[in-house]
Amino acid sequence: MKSRLTKVSNLWGFAVFLFVISAQAMAAGAPKPAQPTYLYKTTFIRAAPGKLLDLIALWKARLPVYDAAGDERPLWWRHTQGDQWDLMLLFPMESYTEYYAPERISRREKAGRVASLSSEEFRQQLDTYSSWREDVFVMGPPLDSLKKDFLDSAYYHLEIFVSLPGKQTDLHKEREMENAYQVGNGRPYNWIFVRDQGAAWDMYTLGCYHDLEHWAASSDLPKEKRDEIARRAGFADADAIGPYLRTLIDMHRDTMGVAIK
Repeated sequence: MKSRLTKVSNLWGFAVFLFVISAQAMAAGAPKPAQPTYLYKTTFIRAAPGKLLDLIALWKARLPVYDAAGDERPLWWRHTQGDQWDLMLLFPMESYTEYYAPERISRREKAGRVASLSSEEFRQQLDTYSSWREDVFVMGPPLDSLKKDFLDSAYYHLEIFVSLPGKQTDLHKEREMENAYQVGNGRPYNWIFVRDQGAAWDMYTLGCYHDLEHWAASSDLPKEKRDEIARRAGFADADAIGPYLRTLIDMHRDTMGVAIK
């Protein structure tokens, strides 16, 4: 009974926290934080040696199949530096029930049969052009908001985490705290995705920027003001953000990259 009450108390506390962060974000004109309820499949791919352009061309040729099937096209981008993969694809699914409904599976199979490459031929070429792949299903923000921000951007920053045991909720809270700090400094809101199943990663955040300069731009606010914003977000001060994050994570990777046109 005690553990159940503790769990309810923690969930209630996190809900109150999200409400406070939401108010701060809205006041700054940022997207409203929301509990991650929309399902996405995330795929990371490393190209086989010398096959990156072939891999990109293969996926470009495959995109009309999603249109024919009535599915959303994946949001995708190309790594320029950071982790060891070359492409990240984010497939909107909404929910397992919706995505795997019999009529949608039927439309998908029909679209695959009339494509320039059958589904089997596509998989064979994908195997030829890639040397490593990893999938993680995540719950994330509403598609419409994410899609607009993603397609209006040309440069992306991914931070992906494995939390320490039992720290997943604290890590999610820290990501929202850091978003409040970002927004307070005039920086973009980072979209948060939470693992449902698949690879070992517990969570990642995706920041969308106009270009490299937009990502690298630093706040021109004095340190006293940045410390004040950090305290409002829940940190001791601006210098405490990084050290606090590291008390919650076992491992993380940063990756930066560009839109594929």
